Amino acid sequence: MSNESSTIVQKLWNYCNVLRDDGVSYGDYVEQLTYLLFLKMADEQTKPPFNKPSIIPKGLDWKSLLEKDGDALEVHYRHVLESLGKQKGMLGVIFRKSQNKIQDPAKIKRLLELINAETWVGLDIDVKGEIYEGLLQKNAEDIKSGAGQYFTPRALIKAIVEVIRPEPGMSVCDPACGTGGFLLAVHDYLSRNYSATLDKEQKKFLKSGTFKGWDIVDNVVRLCVMNLYLHGIGGEESPIITGDALSADPGDRFEIVLTNPPFGKKSSITIINGDGKADKESLSYERQDFWATSSNKQLNFLQHVKTLLKINGKAAIVVPDNVLFEGGTGETVRKKLLQECDVHTLLRLPTGVFYAQGVKANVLFFDRKPASEKPWTQNLWIYDLRTNAHFTLKENPLKYEDLQDFIKCYNPKNRFNRKETEHFKVFTYDELLQRDKASLDIFWLKDENLEDSDKLPAPDIIAHDIAENLQVALEQFNSIAADLKIKHS
Repeated sequence: MSNESSTIVQKLWNYCNVLRDDGVSYGDYVEQLTYLLFLKMADEQTKPPFNKPSIIPKGLDWKSLLEKDGDALEVHYRHVLESLGKQKGMLGVIFRKSQNKIQDPAKIKRLLELINAETWVGLDIDVKGEIYEGLLQKNAEDIKSGAGQYFTPRALIKAIVEVIRPEPGMSVCDPACGTGGFLLAVHDYLSRNYSATLDKEQKKFLKSGTFKGWDIVDNVVRLCVMNLYLHGIGGEESPIITGDALSADPGDRFEIVLTNPPFGKKSSITIINGDGKADKESLSYERQDFWATSSNKQLNFLQHVKTLLKINGKAAIVVPDNVLFEGGTGETVRKKLLQECDVHTLLRLPTGVFYAQGVKANVLFFDRKPASEKPWTQNLWIYDLRTNAHFTLKENPLKYEDLQDFIKCYNPKNRFNRKETEHFKVFTYDELLQRDKASLDIFWLKDENLEDSDKLPAPDIIAHDIAENLQVALEQFNSIAADLKIKHS
């Protein structure tokens, strides 16, 4: 993050600490900032050198907030949020169901002054994005949940986009978009590599036709739309949809799908039984386009991504280890994926890079292909970034530099011309099918920790691993208990 933007993030974040004493949470603070930053930038765009007509109705704009003090300010701020939430397009999405969470008018006034002191549109677009990303990252770091459940390390996103190599005119989708990290990284890549050569139509398509996203959480969609707006993405209609992406095939098809679907428990819905008690019930999606019906959220997303791709479209999806080795439905989905798509690359990620400690994750890269009797996957190349690698969220976070060797081995300019290295090995289709349950959970490097007791991981890493294993075991026992209860009821 640049010095300029990190200073502004620190300034705004320090004020958040003041508001916490009044019971305003990190998430609520970032949300209020979302509204106010939007109004400030919309105001700046009406002034020289932009001189654009205001997109905010008169009397609900930034100027109207600055003119008020005391209780009148708090009342007017509430009125502004409520009124803008009824507007159409991106405005309505950003302010949907918005409420004032800062009850002290003096503190609202101070926040207005802090934001008003900066010229946001005057800043480079990347810097504005950095400021917003910085606040989201701090939010995720400090609460370990909330933002953490949809925050993918930006270094990893950048590396994934670097090897996928999007081009102008390609449509890009993230069916679990969170705050829009993948979509923004693609926009940044296209802007950096093609901005000088884009014609008028391509620029228009990049702004309002390239991106599409879904997220199930209303507040997350709000943050995403605001984030896209900060980067100059989006037309009158919002490119982000609030809803369960898995519930149906949307009919849209894309050249590129990049996503990090939510990990954790199985998909479930809450139902009220005859006694008036709430029960969780596993949710299986009966979809004609799925190879197998499952209550496993990650396997469903993997099948959903295949559906969303155009023929020869490219996908990169973050998946937990269980997707690589689980039997039953997992085996069915893996075999179908290897058969009908070209599953060419697997990046084994280290632990300690996500906001849930101990998460074991991977990035699976595949291309959708037309119907064929012969399997499309010939070789799966696996890059092991996990064995003997130790990252933490704060002291030793994953950096873009840590992924340079993977990018080099992937050989994005011609992935059909690759060479094996110590960390990068190739496995043929036949070798994969001969493995138990067609498991893709493959390692070959020797774990130094197992050979030398002096090199054991730090106690906190060991403790996190034990806690995670216990949690997984507990979830499995609960699942078995629930199944037994159903069978005997």
